[in-house]
Amino acid sequence: MGELLDHIDSPADLNKLNQQELNQLAQEIRTVISETVAKNGGHLASNLGIVELSLALHHCFDFRYDRILWDVGHQCYTHKLVTGRRKEFQSIRLEHGLSGFPDVNESPYDAFTVGHAGTAVSTALGMALAKQLRGQSEKIVAVVGDAGVTNGLSFEGLNNAHLIKRQLLVVLNDNSMAIDVTQGSMAKYLVKIRLTHTYEDMKKTSQHILTHLPVLGQPLAEALVHIRQGLKTTLWPGQIFEPLGLRYFGPVDGHDLNTLIDLLNRLKQVDEPVLLHVITEKGKGFEPAQSDPRSFHSTKPFHLETGKVLAKSGEKTYSDAFAESLIKLAKNDQRIVAITAAMPDGTGLNKFAEQFPERMFDVGICESHAVAMAAGLAKEGFRPVVAIYSSFLQRSLDQIFQEVALQNLPVVLAIDRAGVVGGDGPTHQGFMDIAFLRSLPRMVCCSPADAPEMEQALDFALRYNGPVALRYPRAEIGENLGPAEEFRLGKSRSIRQGKDLCIVAYGECAQVSLEAAKLLAKDGIEAAVINARFVKPLDSEALKRILKADRPVLVVEDHALIGGLATAIQELAGREAIQNVQIIALGLPDSFLPHGTRETLLKKIGLDAEGIRQAGRKALLAKPKEISNSKK
Repeated sequence: MGELLDHIDSPADLNKLNQQELNQLAQEIRTVISETVAKNGGHLASNLGIVELSLALHHCFDFRYDRILWDVGHQCYTHKLVTGRRKEFQSIRLEHGLSGFPDVNESPYDAFTVGHAGTAVSTALGMALAKQLRGQSEKIVAVVGDAGVTNGLSFEGLNNAHLIKRQLLVVLNDNSMAIDVTQGSMAKYLVKIRLTHTYEDMKKTSQHILTHLPVLGQPLAEALVHIRQGLKTTLWPGQIFEPLGLRYFGPVDGHDLNTLIDLLNRLKQVDEPVLLHVITEKGKGFEPAQSDPRSFHSTKPFHLETGKVLAKSGEKTYSDAFAESLIKLAKNDQRIVAITAAMPDGTGLNKFAEQFPERMFDVGICESHAVAMAAGLAKEGFRPVVAIYSSFLQRSLDQIFQEVALQNLPVVLAIDRAGVVGGDGPTHQGFMDIAFLRSLPRMVCCSPADAPEMEQALDFALRYNGPVALRYPRAEIGENLGPAEEFRLGKSRSIRQGKDLCIVAYGECAQVSLEAAKLLAKDGIEAAVINARFVKPLDSEALKRILKADRPVLVVEDHALIGGLATAIQELAGREAIQNVQIIALGLPDSFLPHGTRETLLKKIGLDAEGIRQAGRKALLAKPKEISNSKK
């Protein structure tokens, strides 16, 4: 790996290095991160930007006893390299390898398994409060990005910092980027700070802080007054944080390792909540990532010398089809507006923004606000489309309930990355959106299976006078499933006839179910395939006929078995007193799925064509007239 890195087996080994060696180690770490992400894919730009800060934190604190909370967590690669996981680092994000996020099952240095923004301040506050109640002296550190600090939960945590009467350090890692450029007034506020502090200003500020920070034994209250008065002219930005109960220091250069170590050693002695504002550069040390941090936020494998992504298939994805359909429909309807929560590229809404910049709104990592704002737009006659990843949509459940469904407003929830996502692991798998949305009165839940259906489903959703949730996976969209048919409320679509077995599939699973039916035909088994299209309302009449027929019914969905399409169909069978029907549910097990490729995970749980084929064969051999669940 590197001359120095090869000897770092724990953070304690950092204390054996002098300042020059620590800076050399930082460069070795950047090389290893770049080489590994080039092979495996992963979060590159954010990790290259936080190397020195991570090393400084581990040099100054002992996180065997102290605690570090990483907000979001995708910037934890240096942390993993120096906390005993160096030898396994080449396996990061690969199946059975290291997670790309902090994981409590991997190391005692990971306090929480995390993958969502905005949580670190609140959890750190809780841990600091626990130490305070017990009279314990272990240090608590939360590392929060400038995008994460704009999240509502971060503000709620900061607003309660006054509860802490002991040490608590919040490090604001400010690189002006989330996945896209950080959005909102707080972001503009931080930009103003950056623009008024040159690199030399930051070095002078750091030195000024070091000069006036108290040493052990010095009267703390008097020293803090001195700091506040002495730095008032240079630290005016802290006025937003200090009324919340945090002493503000900075901004300081996040790549000046030596000064960071000196500064953190002083700040950890301050016996009250402190916010340290650190300026870093995403992608530092790797020119392609420095010049284009958006593309290298979460990248697929790439050529290390050129930075070009490898093995691009060029096939259209569901996200591509969504963006194209929305643009087409928006050209003829001025009421259509689009909203995303810091995901314009991933959702495809960057393309919409190019066509309709005044009708596209990126609210930053604020999913709850995105949905509530959409409700306001809908109330005034617009047709808002809120594109959010399934895993992140969970954060806005209350607003979907109160501001959208309860008001019966025409808000379209475009749920990207639904189902199995892959390399980002359990925090990002979109396995529960059907369950919580299906429970809401007035909510319509549908899913397209091919490109024509995407346009039809979106057109239906935008014309419907109520809330509609439209889910689709992170996957290529595949071939069209025959001639286009109108998307009608609560109506399914038959895409293959068969007398022996019926497969009822939802969304993209119709594609793989059709493949499975073709494999079953080679076994002499004729399987019908029904594209459910809607999980709420169900096509009750068609499903009752299917359930009353004397053949097994396989229900295939890229969602948890609990609360999904299979549950809805079993509920229908119960309501209608349909007995002696054999229903085999194929879906995601009642567990948190680990990381791995989408293809590998789907195969593992039996949601590939061969898995469905085997389930069909088994159903015909099983004792008839029984209901079973398949949880592989």
